[in-house]
Amino acid sequence: MALRVIDLFCGAGGLSLGLVDRRFSGGFETVLAIDNDSAAVATHAANFRGKSVCANIDQWLVENPVPKADVVVGGPPCQGFSLLNKKRDGDQRRALWEPYLEIADRSGASVFLMENVAELYRSPELADIRERALKYGFQTDIAILNTADYGAPQTRKRTIVLGWRNVDWAPAFPPLPSHAAPAVMSNLPKWRTVRDVIEDLPPPTRDTIEGKAPLDLHFGRNPTPKSMDRYRAVPEGGNRFDLQRNAPHLTPGCWIRKTSGGTDLFGRLWWDRPSVTIRTEFYKPEKGRYLHPIQDRPITHREAARLMGFPDDFQFVGTKVEIARQIGNAVPPPFAGALGHMVRNLFLPLAQTA
Repeated sequence: MALRVIDLFCGAGGLSLGLVDRRFSGGFETVLAIDNDSAAVATHAANFRGKSVCANIDQWLVENPVPKADVVVGGPPCQGFSLLNKKRDGDQRRALWEPYLEIADRSGASVFLMENVAELYRSPELADIRERALKYGFQTDIAILNTADYGAPQTRKRTIVLGWRNVDWAPAFPPLPSHAAPAVMSNLPKWRTVRDVIEDLPPPTRDTIEGKAPLDLHFGRNPTPKSMDRYRAVPEGGNRFDLQRNAPHLTPGCWIRKTSGGTDLFGRLWWDRPSVTIRTEFYKPEKGRYLHPIQDRPITHREAARLMGFPDDFQFVGTKVEIARQIGNAVPPPFAGALGHMVRNLFLPLAQTA
């Protein structure tokens, strides 16, 4: 019998996919998914059974009964914890773990999985989260995990908070890695690379539908000649400093004046390494290391989705910007699948004693 899942702050459904789809884990069914991003909710509804709701979680909790579930998963919005947010104090998004835990309690769930940026591990809120979870009867364990260690072709470090109750045994947490870094002596397969997942794609076609993304998501842009010259100045693995060395006349003055930091800005990916963390504006090279390893262009939406671990048959709904946001905010499904295997094994003793 499938384990019932509530997916909060569900986004496009990277966590749901990793749990439900047998290519990653399997043995789960999503009974409820909530997010306040209407395009992301439409994507979730297009791919999963169960109820997908567009709402603010705290307001939804006031107005609706919580369905029964075995597992509650989700990542309260991470911007409040992220180092990219320079005004973290007082950010109300930091408190959204409270309705998350209340739903975990009221659903009767035996397990919750909370996913967030690595900075949560060092945040003062972590002690508050654990204290509130204990009030609801959940023991907790926490780890910072690298998604590349679990089959995602991307080095994305995330804090995972695992909570469990009504069981007398400790979970095998964190789950054992399925892949290893190239420098690590191990019998495990090496990290999956950019080459592994996007080399087979042909050069993208140009998008001709204003605002909309073609279904295959593999569409190009129409860069200016100046942008093309900038792209050509950056070698594989290079960044804005290579642009400054090779084409100083094309380098923005603010970059020239900033002599340190930002080594991924205007960077080009390596073929034989995992991708860097895919964020919501991966189509803008000035935002990070998002140039294709050998083609003079940013990566496409399809390439970004593959670098997150989404299969090509996953249906995204929305505009180009909305879909990019869904991809960048997602939990890589292979990583979610590894967590799913761990959670499913935690329930095996319960099934055997039922």
